[in-house]
Amino acid sequence: MARYTGPKCRLCRREGMKLYLKGARCHTEKCGVAKRSFAPGQHGQRRTRRPSEFGLQLREKQKVRRYYGVLETQFRKHYGEAVRRGGVTGDNLLQILESRLDNVVYRMGFADSRAQARQLVMHGHFTVNGRKTNVPSFMVKQNDVISVRQESRRREYFKDFSEVLGTHRAPEWLSVDNGSLSGRILNLPARDQIEVPLFNDALIVEHYSR
Repeated sequence: MARYTGPKCRLCRREGMKLYLKGARCHTEKCGVAKRSFAPGQHGQRRTRRPSEFGLQLREKQKVRRYYGVLETQFRKHYGEAVRRGGVTGDNLLQILESRLDNVVYRMGFADSRAQARQLVMHGHFTVNGRKTNVPSFMVKQNDVISVRQESRRREYFKDFSEVLGTHRAPEWLSVDNGSLSGRILNLPARDQIEVPLFNDALIVEHYSR
């Protein structure tokens, strides 16, 4: 399955909630969900049928997958790892998704959306513990240091970026140094430290346990 390249707002409208796929635009009146809260498509306004149990589980899985911008194969692998870790599978899954390098770059404030963060990582603009890393799904660990590469700091995008970081509030499990354009993983996030929309991760567990 190829990555979705269509209009991002259609995904938010299909899930009936803001997934913040377009960065700052999602906080303005131009947001697709704010303008048209019904599902996309010819029959979007007439969908009144009550979804089945499987339908509810599928929609919840799709919400989380699309929120983090992860393909189905990757998402299934992350779920398998969450099961192997033991404990609460739903909490483990969210922690794994938050630990992806593209998400960490976004959470630190270096990108306006996860899609943009993924592109920056793939173009090799970041290092992890001093080593260039261009894999968006790279899993960070406690005390890892993520920095903008010295070569990349000369690019227009990263010029005066310390001012941008000064207005961004990183989550408490991350520490960001505005001056050095770097950040440290203080600890892997616990469930109550993860700021996400209201997801019912129990439905995702049920979906994959069928």
